[in-house]
Parts: sequence; structure tokens; C-alpha cells
Amino acid sequence: MQQAITGDEVRAVRWAEPGLAWGLVPTMGALHEGHLSLVRAARAANDRVGVSIFVNPTQFNNPEDLIKYPRNVEVDLALLREEGVDLVWLPRVEDVYPPGFQTTVSLAHVTQPLEGASRPGHFDGVATVVAKLFNVFQPMRAYFGQKDAQQVAMIQQMVRDLNFNLEIVVGPIVREVDGLAMSSRNVRLTPEQRAAAPVLYSALSSACAAWESGGRSPDDLRRVMTDALNAEPLARVDYISVADPVTLVELEDSAKRALLSMAVYFGEVRLIDNMVVE
Repeated sequence: MQQAITGDEVRAVRWAEPGLAWGLVPTMGALHEGHLSLVRAARAANDRVGVSIFVNPTQFNNPEDLIKYPRNVEVDLALLREEGVDLVWLPRVEDVYPPGFQTTVSLAHVTQPLEGASRPGHFDGVATVVAKLFNVFQPMRAYFGQKDAQQVAMIQQMVRDLNFNLEIVVGPIVREVDGLAMSSRNVRLTPEQRAAAPVLYSALSSACAAWESGGRSPDDLRRVMTDALNAEPLARVDYISVADPVTLVELEDSAKRALLSMAVYFGEVRLIDNMVVE
């Protein structure tokens, strides 16, 4: 497994064998089984696999959250080595945002609700760094997890709008035994908060069951999720949504498909989760 710091070093490895197909898994490190499932999917479908590990400062609207974001690069590298990754890019902040950097990639609509409303500027940071990753690696396929549903929708839109020559592959949410979606932030939960956190999955599952039994009213689905979350004293709701899975516009009437999603605080730790029903 090779490691690179600069973009030029990445390109030297990437184009040493120009005829090979590369798959890219962008990450911020603190890797868990969700990340590794994407790596395995990339390994199965490509000749070479690249992974980036970069805690991107421009997507954190809360400086304290950036400071507290978990980091354990040596453990991450060991996991990636076991998975047979070919190249890991470990850029420094000054490599990604050199002096004089002044370009931002910004999407007009899909980034505005949900996470965008709660975290101003977050998706500008994500879109900009992902566009840079695509340009540096030039992969045939790039892999993202469904847990960050709005991020996936935004990246798919950006790829269409800017004609990136690659395929976006979306991996399913990987969950703990009790249903909690795997996240790098889970390690920051106290034991009491960790015991309470599966309420997100319970709330989504209740709404999914209501949908499957014919309850297609978006307001009713929101109410089901709200009631489930309100029953957990440690859960503090940021938002609850029933939206179109592509545009992320909130649904007012029943539809053939819907993205059920939520963001919930447990103390200072903010968790997100979602399910798509159709």
C-alpha cells in the first residue's frame, strides 16, 4: 500500500498504469465498518483502490466540532492495508488549500434544507473538497455511504452539472446490532447516550412500518418519528424530514418514494440517520 501527501504524488501513482480502472473512497478517517464496506465494494469493481483521509476544515461550521473530530491515522492505515488498498492520500491542509486559494463549489438548491439549514456553509466545503479529490484521483468510480443521504444527493447533482467523468456508487448504511448507524461520532457518546442513540433507528423503523401499512401522509410520518424521539429523554431533535429523495424538498402530499431523515443531539454529539421508502 502506497501513501502520498501531495496531489502530484497521487497522480504519479494513479497514472503509472493509465489503463487500469480506479475506485476512490473519500473519508475523513476514524474508519469503521461502514467505510470498509465501501472499500470492499471498490475493490470488487476496480483494478485499483484509492482512499483519501482528510479532516476537511471548510465543512465544519462549528470550530469545536473540528477540534473534537476523532483522529487515529495509524489505526486507519492498518485497516486499509488489511483491505488491500493500493493508495492512500493523506494531504495536509496547506496541500488542499494552499495560500491564495479562493475557489468554492456551491450548489443552489439541494444543499439548502436539512443539514444545509442546520450547518451553514457545510456543503460548500464538502463540494469543494470532493471536486478536488475527483480532479486529483480521476477515478472511474467514487464510493459514498447512504447514511449521508443529502451529501450523496449533492454529489450526484454536482457530477451531473459539472460533467465529471465518473460513476457515483452509493453503499447501504451499515448498522450496529442494535440498529445504530455506524458513525465516527459514535465514539464520543457517553455510555448512557450510546444506550439511548438507537432511538433514531426505532423512529425511522416505526415510520417505515406506517408507510408499508398504507400510512403515506408525510405529516403522519413526521408525527410518528417525533413521538418516538420525544419518548427518549436524552434525545434533542434538530430536524425531522419526509422529503423527495432527489430534490430533498419536503413532501406535503403522499408520493411513490420518500426520504425519511433526522438529526438528533445527544449532549454535544449530533447524529444523523435516514431510510428511503418506496
